[in-house]
Amino acid sequence: MNTAEVKIIDWDNLYYCDYNGISLESGDHVVLKTESATEIGKIVGFSSAKEKNGSIIRKATQRDFEKTPNEKRKKECLAYCKDMIKKHKLPMKLIDVHFSFDGSRMTFAFIADGRVDFRNLLKDLTAEFNCNIRLTQIGIRDEAKMMGDCGHCGKILCCKKFIKDFKSITSEMAESQQISHRGSDRISGICGRLMCCLGFEEESYKELSKNLPPLGAKINVEDKKGKVVGHHIIKQSVDVELPAQNGEESTIVEVDINKKD
Repeated sequence: MNTAEVKIIDWDNLYYCDYNGISLESGDHVVLKTESATEIGKIVGFSSAKEKNGSIIRKATQRDFEKTPNEKRKKECLAYCKDMIKKHKLPMKLIDVHFSFDGSRMTFAFIADGRVDFRNLLKDLTAEFNCNIRLTQIGIRDEAKMMGDCGHCGKILCCKKFIKDFKSITSEMAESQQISHRGSDRISGICGRLMCCLGFEEESYKELSKNLPPLGAKINVEDKKGKVVGHHIIKQSVDVELPAQNGEESTIVEVDINKKD
């Protein structure tokens, strides 16, 4: 565990930093050096990652935080940027602004449906603020992570509380967990994307699925041989179609795989 994982901004990348023997714990705030600026960030974990993109200088102090721009300054900068976006009629939604600790850089985060040509906007911002300006496009899930809220479960959003980096959540995960039939509204988070908890539970469903006979398999049920036509992964049961007998139609029964003959 020779690498500290540091978050500078909720919507930016995770930084992997050397900490040169400094005594640190998760939750500590530190001053760090990145390739582009000196920043203040928060320790979110430790790992043995070999590729590093930052170096921790020291723990942050109260005086360090007092040097950072206040909310009034932040609102003023956001307001100016919004005015320039409107001036250039750009299809983008401004979300946040971040000031580097050393004052050399400002980063504006925005959301847009596609690529945006913001070269003229960049010129205006550079002229106004007289520092290095970065415009970065973030995703809708990043916005939810920054704003925070409660999920369907009634708890604080996972992305706000503990997720460090987003992983891809696919419709196949919803299908494998047998909830795709509920409709997109019930399996999507407040960001409008598939819920991150689908990713957390994927491996468990894969493991449980290994216990079930595949669809189409022939199994014995009450001295009758039937075909598996459905799975109930959590219940660890299967639907089995029994062939028609004595002029009656075929029937489908649910069978607990731990109790079947």
